[in-house]
Amino acid sequence: MPKTKSSLKVQNIVATTSLNVQVPLTKLARSHGNTEYNPEQFPGLVLRIPKPKSAVLVFSSGNLVCTGTKSVGQVKLVIKAVIRQLAKIGVRVKDKPKIKVQNIVASGTIDMRLNLNMLALELENTEYEPEQFPGLVYKLAEPTATFLLFTNGKLVCTGTKNREQLEQSMKNLTKNIKEAIKRMEK
Repeated sequence: MPKTKSSLKVQNIVATTSLNVQVPLTKLARSHGNTEYNPEQFPGLVLRIPKPKSAVLVFSSGNLVCTGTKSVGQVKLVIKAVIRQLAKIGVRVKDKPKIKVQNIVASGTIDMRLNLNMLALELENTEYEPEQFPGLVYKLAEPTATFLLFTNGKLVCTGTKNREQLEQSMKNLTKNIKEAIKRMEK
């Protein structure tokens, strides 16, 4: 039986919040150089924050979608930076924004070589078309997570909303792979 040590590194967090104020997007675009705003194509403004490096979708309703950060602490810093930018154009945010993590993307390894053909047959909820893409897509039901698995043991996990779900999904993945290997060895 191969040993299964895993390591996961958060690569991206997608989080949302509402500032509960109207935001004049045209005014924000004119006052801040690091923006993209094309209302004919998309109703939101993209605001790039250099540190921590991230992008924030700002909507006129005051809703924000933050991407590119690697921790909730960084998300909080980015939201504060957005609020500072809004203050410069006269928009006052009174309420403390409630941040909701929507998705965590993590990469890592499972310390074993994986036979993706065998796993595609033995695990439920998989997609594997090696002619199209070299990885196996495995959807875990509990906690909800989707893995991309590669023969060298490298993986990407998406769909979790906190560190506990991320760790639990990794444990469940490892257990399911070990069980599949046992079934194939019989």
